[in-house]
Amino acid sequence: MRLENFLALTQATLINEPCVHSFENIVFEAHKVKRGDLFFAYEHENIKLAIVNGAYGVIFDKPTQISDNEIAWIKVDSLDYALKKLLRFKMIEKEIVAYECNEIILKLSLQVITQATFLTLTGDLKSVFKSIWDVENRTTVLFSPALSDKEIFATVKKIPNAPFAPIEIMEQTLFETSFIYDNTFYERQPISPFFIPYLEELLHLYKTLKVSYKLKKFTPIEHFEPVFTNKKFEIKNFGTSDKVLIFEPNIDLIDSQISFLQRHASWANIIFIAPLNVKTQEIKNIFTYKNEKDIISILKNNNFNFALIVGVDKTLLSKPLSNQTQLTMDF
Repeated sequence: MRLENFLALTQATLINEPCVHSFENIVFEAHKVKRGDLFFAYEHENIKLAIVNGAYGVIFDKPTQISDNEIAWIKVDSLDYALKKLLRFKMIEKEIVAYECNEIILKLSLQVITQATFLTLTGDLKSVFKSIWDVENRTTVLFSPALSDKEIFATVKKIPNAPFAPIEIMEQTLFETSFIYDNTFYERQPISPFFIPYLEELLHLYKTLKVSYKLKKFTPIEHFEPVFTNKKFEIKNFGTSDKVLIFEPNIDLIDSQISFLQRHASWANIIFIAPLNVKTQEIKNIFTYKNEKDIISILKNNNFNFALIVGVDKTLLSKPLSNQTQLTMDF
């Protein structure tokens, strides 16, 4: 990219008169800089290393001492703002269309293999930049505003509404589902029926856009995530105990998950644990907490088969969960 174009796109200020007029690549890690690159100084303390490695320019938003007048020193108010400007330019240049979805659909999509012209994006600005900068023209991207900055996208569309019941559930437990979609049978997949409506929307999007895809084995997506324990809250293998802690970090899902458990596990003794300031359904067996110690106390002082714990993830448990083995079911 030419220096003059970069300055115009990012509304940046060139504070010296360098010998260089263009850059090969944009790099964020100083140790990865090669001759001709422009270094985005998120690692401000590594500017010297970037120059040693051959940087032709440094873009910065903190007070910085110029150490080499032959390269370009570029001042901006915010590195993030400059990066957003570049990303929007690239989206327009490559005619990229972005589809907006919720966090769960996005995380399910990350587990699906799709063709190269469909890309699921997540992460901070630097991660998105690395994913998008060299994609093919007219690539379609899927993103969630909860996980990525919406301002970087020039054109945003809503995903189309899914048709009524396109997935046929053949057999289900709380945490596994066997289903048919598009004449393909997926047996005993480790995905809760709670996620099936989200999966329907995702698969319908692929079908609408004629995107080729292949489902992989599902893995936990940090939502409605079951952890099987014994009475001492020691982690047990998946499906080997009748005491299950279900973690949901997103408080916006509490009502839908309460309703799901009430419908599908009416036989069970269920307790619901939510942050004190969160409004929920007026139901029995709901407890509130101020801190994590309160959660532990509630769990120890109540009998239950299932405990839905909202507002935290499974790192609440002090014992590492690496010993919990999920059932392996290949497609």
